[in-house]
Amino acid sequence: MAQMNLLQAINNALDIAMAEDDSTLCFGEDVGHFGGVFRATSGLQEKYGKARCFNTPLVEQGIIGFANGLAAQGSRPIAEIQFADYIFPAFDQIVNETAKFRYRSGNQFDVGRLTIRTPYGGGIAGGLYHSQSPEAYFAHTPGLKVVVPRNPYQAKGLLLASIRDDNPVIFFEPKRLYRASVGEVPEDDYQLPIGKAEVVTQGNDISLLAWGAQMEIIEKAAEMAANEGISCEIIDLRSILPWDVETVANSVMKTGRLLVSHEAPVTAGFAGEIAATIQQECFLHLESPIARVCGVDTPYPLSLEREHMADHLKVFEAIKRTVNY
Repeated sequence: MAQMNLLQAINNALDIAMAEDDSTLCFGEDVGHFGGVFRATSGLQEKYGKARCFNTPLVEQGIIGFANGLAAQGSRPIAEIQFADYIFPAFDQIVNETAKFRYRSGNQFDVGRLTIRTPYGGGIAGGLYHSQSPEAYFAHTPGLKVVVPRNPYQAKGLLLASIRDDNPVIFFEPKRLYRASVGEVPEDDYQLPIGKAEVVTQGNDISLLAWGAQMEIIEKAAEMAANEGISCEIIDLRSILPWDVETVANSVMKTGRLLVSHEAPVTAGFAGEIAATIQQECFLHLESPIARVCGVDTPYPLSLEREHMADHLKVFEAIKRTVNY
């Protein structure tokens, strides 16, 4: 075991993946010569050469188009989009090519070896174009997998699983936690399952569900609730697509209540899909309406970032409303 922050865990996973398979390539804007804007790929070009870790032009559509072609020809590309906010110029390549490649050919060819890494979310005073959480856009697209880790241990295991998965994966990294989240991480190779949520803390009164950086928020709110005698079950969804309906439903059938929290705006956020599914699965077990604590339906602000974010105080108030309904 070693102490790693989230960035170091991601770098370690990339190093393992590149060492085991010569067809694994890392590329993106500034990825090669100094390790990307956050240094997630530091040292990889020196170790594996410019043919396997390299810079691309500043054109996201081209990065993913190039990655699709590499994956279709048998390589294992790991493409970095510098910020999740910049992924939209590549949206057509992802949802109309990456996601549909296997289906359109009747499984004669695919781009399943492709992984797209991108930092998402707020909390760094990044303003309009460096703070968005676009996971719900891609959850609407069959053919993709969408994964979001919460800490260094999860990041390494889930990234290695994503790189080795036979389906294209978008791996959203919570950039607010890149250096803030530190923990014990095995130095050896390991994987964590995609599509399986984790019950982090057992509880009886209400189920709290989140993913990525928002896990820290709901855990803090749960501590406040515990001081008032409210027992919270905390679940990390980990995978948005596919998502683990069974684990969440089993928890809600036990507690009778559910609160879902994410950074993205509330309207058409993925919490709405979860709420619709869980009310269908658990209707007769619910003691109160399913609560959503999410971002505000505005462009992501700079000066009012704290007001926009779904913080622990908003979650705590929602826990009390739901339990006392």
